[in-house]
Amino acid sequence: MALSFWSLLGFVVWTLSLVLFSVGLPRISAISAKRARPTSFDPSVPHGSERYRRSMRAHANCVENLPVFAALVLLGSEVGVSGELFQIAAALVLPARVLQSTAHIASGTDSAVLVRFGFFSVQLACYAVLIALLVAHALR
Repeated sequence: MALSFWSLLGFVVWTLSLVLFSVGLPRISAISAKRARPTSFDPSVPHGSERYRRSMRAHANCVENLPVFAALVLLGSEVGVSGELFQIAAALVLPARVLQSTAHIASGTDSAVLVRFGFFSVQLACYAVLIALLVAHALR
């Protein structure tokens, strides 16, 4: 399996892990311990600790970016863009995403937000490289 597909699979696993471990388990624990009702998690009302809310947002960030990354990787595969640069750019997205999410969950300080933005910028640069390679391939 190509490196880009491994990175895409890792992105999916990371997204699911975030929802399961940082959102799902706290909710299940609160319901099981009778500290919350199953209907008490209205997304329009802030609830839980600051870290819990950052975890929810980190998961939402993954959900928002996964389709973009998947489209680029799958389109590249479909049209035959499989060069080393494409694979490296795709592979760099996963660690940048994991580090962005980790920084997001860890802290809401100014410095953590800047770190988070730095890792997001790496992802955007990788997306730009993937897009440029797709366009270059199409123009041949």
